[in-house]
Amino acid sequence: MDCHSLATLPRVVTISPYGTWASPISSAEAAAVASGPQWAGLHPDSSGSGEHLWWAEGQPTEGGRVALFRRFSGEAPVRLLSAPWNVRNRVHEYGGRPYVVLDDSRVVFTNWDDQRVYLLEIGSEPVALTPEPETRHGLRFGDLVAPPGGTEVWCVREEITGPGPTDVRRSLVAIGLDGSLRELCASHRFMTAPQSSPDGAHVAWIGWNHPDMPWDATELCVAPVGPDGSVGEHRVLAGGPGEAVCQVEWADNRSVYAVTDPDGWWNLFRIDLDGTARNLAPIEDELGGPLWKLGARWFAPLGDGRHAVLRGGTLAVLDENAGTVTDLDVPSLSWSSPLAASGSVVVGIASGSTSHGAVYRVDLKNGECDQVTVPPAGLDDPAWLPVPEARVFTGPDGERIPAYVYPPTNPDFAAPEGELPPYVVHVHGGPTGRISGTLDNEFTYFTSRGIGVVAVNYGGSTGYGRAFRERLREQWGVVDVQDCAAVATALAEEGTADPDRLAIRGGSAGGWTTAASLTSVKVYRCGAAYYPILDLLGWASGETHDFESRYLDSIVGKLPDTERRYLDRSPSTRVDQLAGPILMLQGLEDEICPPVQCERFASQLAGTGVEHAHLTFEGEQHGFRKAETVAVSLEAELSFYGQVLGFVPVGVPTLELSR
Repeated sequence: MDCHSLATLPRVVTISPYGTWASPISSAEAAAVASGPQWAGLHPDSSGSGEHLWWAEGQPTEGGRVALFRRFSGEAPVRLLSAPWNVRNRVHEYGGRPYVVLDDSRVVFTNWDDQRVYLLEIGSEPVALTPEPETRHGLRFGDLVAPPGGTEVWCVREEITGPGPTDVRRSLVAIGLDGSLRELCASHRFMTAPQSSPDGAHVAWIGWNHPDMPWDATELCVAPVGPDGSVGEHRVLAGGPGEAVCQVEWADNRSVYAVTDPDGWWNLFRIDLDGTARNLAPIEDELGGPLWKLGARWFAPLGDGRHAVLRGGTLAVLDENAGTVTDLDVPSLSWSSPLAASGSVVVGIASGSTSHGAVYRVDLKNGECDQVTVPPAGLDDPAWLPVPEARVFTGPDGERIPAYVYPPTNPDFAAPEGELPPYVVHVHGGPTGRISGTLDNEFTYFTSRGIGVVAVNYGGSTGYGRAFRERLREQWGVVDVQDCAAVATALAEEGTADPDRLAIRGGSAGGWTTAASLTSVKVYRCGAAYYPILDLLGWASGETHDFESRYLDSIVGKLPDTERRYLDRSPSTRVDQLAGPILMLQGLEDEICPPVQCERFASQLAGTGVEHAHLTFEGEQHGFRKAETVAVSLEAELSFYGQVLGFVPVGVPTLELSR
């Protein structure tokens, strides 16, 4: 028998209970793609013959640092900064755009370790442009942009003014390439970097104040620039209560393009300096998103009245002359911010149902869509990759609940006849975030072992308009919990999932919903909470960073009037109602959801008889970045589910549970 005949032999399928399937996808392989490319950008070549593509990319196997990459037209990508350089910053703790390209050979970037701004001339060592702060990370810079002139960089600066997490002052500053620094303005508590008009006579930026979050209400500001570079008094062109501007770019010297939502949907407007505004293509769809990270871009002007836009993750072209938004005929991918464009070329980051996030280059002239980066090998065999099914469920209040179902998928195994699989409900963070239904390395780790995953876009998620987003107003811990429970229950009732083996997992706000669910509904047997919020009152009273320190005003209620609500909904006050075991995983350098919340909860659980585990990780902030952390967490989570849901997973150490 020749090799060809062997290759065509039918695959031998082993019958084994769900959760016990052997998988070629190891925790190490899943961890290797824990952080993909980000902050893709495009810079025209000075010769006019092509363009440079730039992007940052997480390096999980190098301690989670972020590296900077560049690719010339037609050449292979080059990594410009080796360890220990780490192209990140702490502005708002979530960070802002960490680099800006000046020309073919110069780029300015922020470095995580000292939070300083550096100038890199290709071929030389980086040179610091900002001073060493008196206290560690006492000065932070982010959302870097390059105004006309090429002699300075504009950005947001954070100054730590005291010991408390809200002791922060922000301003817009100009950093000279000679190391000089001048303040431009400080209009709001929170601001995006200023954008210069083509003639340099005006600057525009977005600002907002507590208690608003940038998806609740922001203001689009414009101010004149004096001959000496000073910024004058600003005027508000758009935004205010109930309207959130999330991106601004100059159209010409007398008008700007802005994504804003006065009608409940983030659409693209052209706004003149006298305040006259026109929606360029009215559409009941989102062309913008939440400003979790400063520097996000959901549209990029192409010229001639056309713009590359993101419509709910789909790459499209908005034609302001025709008033239309047309999806591009490119491979089926889900695109994410930021977009960049130059001429007919669009660059962005996209992923698919069976493909990880990568940088893509689209040429609108010929329709070519080229993948620029290649994710690490190990998760590229489609036989083991679940194809998510987009579903819409109905909540208890009659509202629709979008979700993506990732079924157990392994070509080498099948479950015994009649057995239903365990399912894990995945809750995204934010809570003002969303799931896009693309390949997820953590989901695949579980589905390839016989555990289904359903990812829920509960009320409060973005991508469905302001009304859907505001379902969570004063209802956090209620609507999110009910929507996730409704999806889990529906899967059980239709025979997709085993009703006795349902679990829930999530990180940050998703960790909150995990714990809140376990202490308020009887749907799940257990849950895994990554860096969660567990005590609302503590979190709102000085235990989180400035950016979100007033977030709960809108999604829970204003203190002190609603203090009883804070107490009643917090898992920390409902430990005796815990429906089942809980696994908590926490980074010890987390400034957003601090370790003290898990520590207190674990102390409350001690001696109660409820099984639990509390894992902590040195050197991790909010969201795990190190490959070894991600791998240990996945193995612990799998062992946890096995012990509680009644199966013995293959090849992972047994997680010790406390009582």
